[in-house]
Amino acid sequence: MSLQGSGFAGFANPVDPSPAELRAWAHDPGSVPLDQLPPDWDLLVAGDHLVATLFDLAMDPTCPARRFALHCLYIYAADSIRTKFRAHSKRKLMKMLDRAESDGDEQLLFWAHNSRALQARPELFDYHDWCEGGLVRRHRRIG
Repeated sequence: MSLQGSGFAGFANPVDPSPAELRAWAHDPGSVPLDQLPPDWDLLVAGDHLVATLFDLAMDPTCPARRFALHCLYIYAADSIRTKFRAHSKRKLMKMLDRAESDGDEQLLFWAHNSRALQARPELFDYHDWCEGGLVRRHRRIG
């Protein structure tokens, strides 16, 4: 299934986009609005295959889909921490947190702080905040 847009050629498979497709869509997200993508698309793309791309998009303050990328990073971090790093590599997450702390802006610093707070205190997990975008819509430090 290919979804067409004005400046974006579309996804060969929206359930499993390539990093290049995700990057192209992120720079023209209106070409395929989120409501036209598969249900829970954020949960589908917030995995190891695309996390480096999502991190780069979240680090780019000019990216039109930056908030979406940051939201996916919250999902990835929560999934990593809550599964005690069985779902995703601890090393990969820690490298992203370190980079966010050294090179990121306030939004990435909040994500890094909140991820480290969740790691120290897993009871801070709230599904709405971590998986439904609450911490992206209302930036704040937890813990």
